[in-house]
Amino acid sequence: MTRQSSRQDSGLSGALLQALRDELYCELRPSARHGIGVFAIRRIPKGIDPLVSRLKHRELRLSHEQVETLPQAIQKTLSMFCYYDEKGFLVPSTGLNVVDMAIYLNHDKAPNLRMQADGSFKSLVSIRKGEELTMDYDHSFGAVHRF
Repeated sequence: MTRQSSRQDSGLSGALLQALRDELYCELRPSARHGIGVFAIRRIPKGIDPLVSRLKHRELRLSHEQVETLPQAIQKTLSMFCYYDEKGFLVPSTGLNVVDMAIYLNHDKAPNLRMQADGSFKSLVSIRKGEELTMDYDHSFGAVHRF
């Protein structure tokens, strides 16, 4: 390792440490509601986005016809983890080997998060350490969900 790369790594690790201090609020755990959920590892103040990601990606629309060309197991995975409607599937441009914690948010009619128009999230209340983060799928996706 050269001195220059060591200095660069030091700057990157400093930025990473700051991001961990300022932006990491959640972890994935088994959920009593359904499968896996997102849980607060510390108090989350009202009005912030506790799921800020340093990974910048966007979603690409794949038609139903395109998805039907994929192996059945992949189609099932897309159905579980990606939003879809009559127009097709919205799939992260990064693929599914890199995931955003938000895909593990479970549904609740009295949510503590709301998805914003730009896809970010906002805490509706102060969320206690250990509490599961939830969103109202009906409000966010404009369709009634029954579980």
